[in-house]
Amino acid sequence: MKEHLRELVAQSLLDLRRQGRLPQDLATPDYVIERTRSREHGDYATNIALLLAKPAGMKPRELAEALVANFGETQHVSKVEIAGPGFINFRISQPCRLATVRRVFELGADYGRQSPGSRESVTVEFVSANPNGPLHVGHGRGAAYGASVANLLEAVGHTVQREYYVNDAGRQMDILAVSVWLRYHELGGINVRFPDNGYKGDYVSEIARALRAREGDRLRHSAIEISDGLPSDESQGGDKELHVDALIARARQLLGEADYRIVFDAGLAWCLADIRNDLAGFGVVHDEFFSERSLATDGYLQRAIQMLRDQGHLFEQDGATWFRATSFGDDKDRVVIRENGATTYFASDLGYLLSKFERGFGRALYVLGADHHGYIARLKAAAQGLGLDPAKIEIQLVQFAILYRGTERVQMSTRAGSFVTLRELREEVGTDAARFFYVMRGNDQHLDFDLELAKSHSNDNPVYYIQYAHARIASLFRQLKDKGLAYNDSAALSARSLLTSEAEDILLVELMRFPEMLESAANGRAPQVMAHYLRDTAAAFHAFYNALPILSAEDQLRQARLGLCKATQQVLANGLALLGVSAPETM
Repeated sequence: MKEHLRELVAQSLLDLRRQGRLPQDLATPDYVIERTRSREHGDYATNIALLLAKPAGMKPRELAEALVANFGETQHVSKVEIAGPGFINFRISQPCRLATVRRVFELGADYGRQSPGSRESVTVEFVSANPNGPLHVGHGRGAAYGASVANLLEAVGHTVQREYYVNDAGRQMDILAVSVWLRYHELGGINVRFPDNGYKGDYVSEIARALRAREGDRLRHSAIEISDGLPSDESQGGDKELHVDALIARARQLLGEADYRIVFDAGLAWCLADIRNDLAGFGVVHDEFFSERSLATDGYLQRAIQMLRDQGHLFEQDGATWFRATSFGDDKDRVVIRENGATTYFASDLGYLLSKFERGFGRALYVLGADHHGYIARLKAAAQGLGLDPAKIEIQLVQFAILYRGTERVQMSTRAGSFVTLRELREEVGTDAARFFYVMRGNDQHLDFDLELAKSHSNDNPVYYIQYAHARIASLFRQLKDKGLAYNDSAALSARSLLTSEAEDILLVELMRFPEMLESAANGRAPQVMAHYLRDTAAAFHAFYNALPILSAEDQLRQARLGLCKATQQVLANGLALLGVSAPETM
């Protein structure tokens, strides 16, 4: 409908130019067509006359009157009014409103969706938590947000690839490997002091048990061999980072690279399998788990560095190789190759960014935690250095989710093992509530996750309220069958003109809004728009249900109202699916 109204405005502007009432070279401003705040002002309003009046040399109301007078004939608008200083208000015709029910029936699950592949391809990278332990509730928000945004983009016509970047080559994975190795020794009766910086969760011992079952005592060394000569740890008055780095080096030395890789991969494989399983239980599926290690083996890393070198964007300083990132708006230059010849995390970022476009994607969307704010300028600079269009690289930051049990905030620490896992959250409140609560607020806002509200069966719980509307409609059709009454879509469509009450009209308007709300949510990367829309639609349905008889209405009116119910049920199901939430038949 917004597109139709925009066409009316555009045609009217063209006519006014042809008539000489507006200059031919007058640029059309970036005006809006939006829902009115009050039903008394119609359904939609535009500010075109207010924005264009001054450059056109006209008063806003005068221009508004000229625009309205030149609107073409349309069956979709029943009334146009000029309000206030020059707003143009549109009221949608009743036949247009009623046609929504037919469109929903005809399109079903595709109502609101656009043709697949009609827009550019997008790779959406989200979650990408280091595979050094189970996912916790903080990761859950990024998972729910990324999955919902991917669904929304796909629904409006983008070809979407969902990707998880596996950090399988970093220092955190080495710390996990050493943690597993020391627990492995404990199981064999060799107790070595555990590092302050090690991973202390129970899962580390579980990995160690599986490693010992496969390898026996083959990877065992004495406590003296392992700890002799290591620098002091933090609790011993030293530096925890130096201590754990020395412990990693000792493990590599004693095991040799082949056996060290066995320990390393034991931790990686367990954590990655656990993450996949956890995400699947959360309704989140990735098309690709992209290995950081593959950047080197597939040549992306080397190719990215060479491209920067060929373009003259690298320089040598203090024995290291640097990218001149400040030339592209970053706050500082970035090391690409360290003095010892090892590539940096930033070099991996370069290779990964290049891979996204070499694999054929038109846009790269990163969903990162709020602590990655510095990545925005860094990746934009990297894109320009590599000759990529920085406008095709998009970064959405997800703020932290804070979990509360009653009034008590739950503390989380991955290494201390005292965190609340995503699996525990799902088991307590359910996947539906978790998925919905995570996207109720904008990703750039902090989220206080209220466990008690998420578990409650009340109208204050938004996901319960919406699902109850869907289940209530299913119950209506079960009751219809129990009463021996019949329903069919054709009869409902034939009787649509009987839907004349205010409650019915409000619900029809909500159903009409779904395609534009879907478009808005997708374009704004804002699943909360869909969440709020669904709650509004559920509220409109509950008000309709409570105000009017449905099953006890006379036959034709019953058919019409049941048709409206069926269309509502379909729209609720479509919207909930985009957020990864089920649409139950019973509650």
